Amino acid sequence: MCPRLAGAMRLGPRPATLGLLLLCAAAAGAGEAEELHYPRGEHRADYDREALLGSQEEVDEYVKLTPEEQHKRLKSIIKKIDLDSDGFLTESELSSWIQMSFKHYAMQEAKQQFVEYDKNSDGSVSWDEYNIQMYDRVIDFDENTALDDTEEESFRQLHLKDKKRFEKANQDSGPGLNLEEFIAFEHPEEVDYMTEFVIQEALEEHDKNGDGFVSLEEFLGDYRRDPTNEDPEWILVEKDRFLNDYDKDADGRLDPQELLSWVVPNNQGIAQEEALHLIDEVDLNSDRKLSEAEILENQDLFLTSEATDYGRQLQDEYFYHDEL
Repeated sequence: MCPRLAGAMRLGPRPATLGLLLLCAAAAGAGEAEELHYPRGEHRADYDREALLGSQEEVDEYVKLTPEEQHKRLKSIIKKIDLDSDGFLTESELSSWIQMSFKHYAMQEAKQQFVEYDKNSDGSVSWDEYNIQMYDRVIDFDENTALDDTEEESFRQLHLKDKKRFEKANQDSGPGLNLEEFIAFEHPEEVDYMTEFVIQEALEEHDKNGDGFVSLEEFLGDYRRDPTNEDPEWILVEKDRFLNDYDKDADGRLDPQELLSWVVPNNQGIAQEEALHLIDEVDLNSDRKLSEAEILENQDLFLTSEATDYGRQLQDEYFYHDEL
């Protein structure tokens, strides 16, 4: 199951015939990364620093910081997380900060991509420029003609969905997307005017009986239960997500708003989980909040956390600069 498959296809240039194969390879790579991150089920903190600090240049800069400079910048970040300035970081404050960090770096990445996609530097990204950046050529599928090859047809469907999203993001109907529109295209979860489009797109894909909802069976897609065998583990996991994460009113189906939380998941749950993890690990006096002293005593743990985006915030003046 991958409701954001179209988004996953925007990973980089690739021939159309290889699209789905590369996507499968990426999924396998994710499994290998998980094993490196949690060898034998134990969290390896240095993996976070190596893999998630960013570029090698950022890693090198991090290593060059003196302990005093690290402390100074971290203290500045702690003060900014502490919204009520009471000297302690609560679960709510940590969660809000982590969500803000996620959004900031997503927007920064989109801005960097915009420059790369805007081949003629005219301040907008055309559909042709998007194709050239992604696939090294302009791709044009007939919207009304299905392809015989299964893989090619799957790619055609994904490409047409991207095109529809591109057109929806283009609010001013100009020849291309300006920066704000490009962000809406890349991150529709961050832009209100894209919400209805994303919901309708998901319903078209998953609502097979056209009732405006997604049932558990539709959620599970092509899976067909074998009554002679137990459901595989991944099906049990998906069922649990459907029942406990998405179907908030427990009516056995996802309405449009519940569907939105599936197809465009926000970072709230991840942020809350990380905030609780930090409090569990760093809170030395069990008061369920973190003091500056507790954080500095456990600096390495805090710097391999999403709360500092794995230390990258120490390199980003947006976060540590006192005047910002």
